[in-house]
Amino acid sequence: MSVLRADTVGSESMKSPELICRFCGTQLSRLFVDLGLSPLCQTQISPEQLNHGEAFYPLRVYVCDDCFLVQLDEYVSPDVIFGEDYPYFSSYSDSWVKHAKNYTDKMVTEYGIGPDSFVVEVASNDGYLLQHFASAGVPCLGIEPSEGVANAAREKGIDTRTSFFGKQTAIDVASEYKKANLVLGNNVLAHVPQLNDFVSGLREILADDGIITMEFPHLMRLMLEHQFDTIYHEHFSYFSFSTVSRIFAKHGLTIFDVEELPTHGGSLRIYAAHADSAGHALSSRAAELLHREESMGFKTLEFYAGFQEAVRETKRALLEFLLTAKRAGKSIVGYGAPGKGNTLLNYCGIRQDFLDYTVDRNPHKQGTYTPGTRIPILDPSAISQSKPDYILILPWNLKEEISQSMGFVREWGCQFVVPIPTVEILD
Repeated sequence: MSVLRADTVGSESMKSPELICRFCGTQLSRLFVDLGLSPLCQTQISPEQLNHGEAFYPLRVYVCDDCFLVQLDEYVSPDVIFGEDYPYFSSYSDSWVKHAKNYTDKMVTEYGIGPDSFVVEVASNDGYLLQHFASAGVPCLGIEPSEGVANAAREKGIDTRTSFFGKQTAIDVASEYKKANLVLGNNVLAHVPQLNDFVSGLREILADDGIITMEFPHLMRLMLEHQFDTIYHEHFSYFSFSTVSRIFAKHGLTIFDVEELPTHGGSLRIYAAHADSAGHALSSRAAELLHREESMGFKTLEFYAGFQEAVRETKRALLEFLLTAKRAGKSIVGYGAPGKGNTLLNYCGIRQDFLDYTVDRNPHKQGTYTPGTRIPILDPSAISQSKPDYILILPWNLKEEISQSMGFVREWGCQFVVPIPTVEILD
């Protein structure tokens, strides 16, 4: 990692350590976007830590010249990021729990998952999804690296193994239990630095006639809607459909279908099976998306070159709104303390000079401060007390849920603001 070389985007050049693609091993030389330095996004600062320093790490993202995988270097070990005190609990989003219930119903009715099946969820979090399979009498197992959220799943009665997932874990689980008829993972594929080991594990744990579903943010939506705040140190990779298809194919898995979902600003749900299994012809949806991505230029390096300036313009527009509002004497608070929000706050330099505070439903975050920007995180009831003029929705992917549940703020004329892809004031 000590070899230095020049990276170029347009006319810009800089020196940085040699990096290689985590999938194909090609030397990385194309910078996709540089978001400066940022702390770990899923940490919070306790009151006792306010006078202490913080570690900041580069948010420099590259695109591979060969496979076009967009990726961030492993600046921080997953053991540090997803340790025992990892504070993300999926069940605090009502819409996400509903999304999980709709998914389980689909698997039961359309794919015949039932009491004779075995379901394994990778990165199962607090049991937000497997609880629905368990209620339907389907045997299931969660694999979750964070002990804290794994314990929350166990309290729901969900059998949960505390482990990072990879080939060896898959072999151990298949030996101890059996191979799975359904393997699923929601918003985990991007979190994996050892990508080939992870996908190899999916193949090892899958029954001969089983299927895999994975959900992850779609690189197409990230780029078209300037969703730079979905880039943070937990997300090591950012996938187009064409690149993820190539990755799975290398490991003997065929992606035979895909759904484009609205979740997390625009996600893909892929369906995969063993390459030699019968009955899974390439769907028209999958063929169409592959063609659409290629037509847009996803297999050309030129396609990726303009993202940096698009991000800078999105930042400028948000700061212009905040400056205008504050100069007019308006009060602004945030809603949420998600990982994406911390990227946005740190990249844009938004601190208490713009946001008085932010709120979050997760009690594990309340009473702490956002990393880097040190904005207080309070209980949502604080909004009723201070009656701000604007609420900046940091988890903008949940804007409908939040604006509906907090609709009472309109009684005093408060308005909701969404920062991505451009500043939008909700009616």
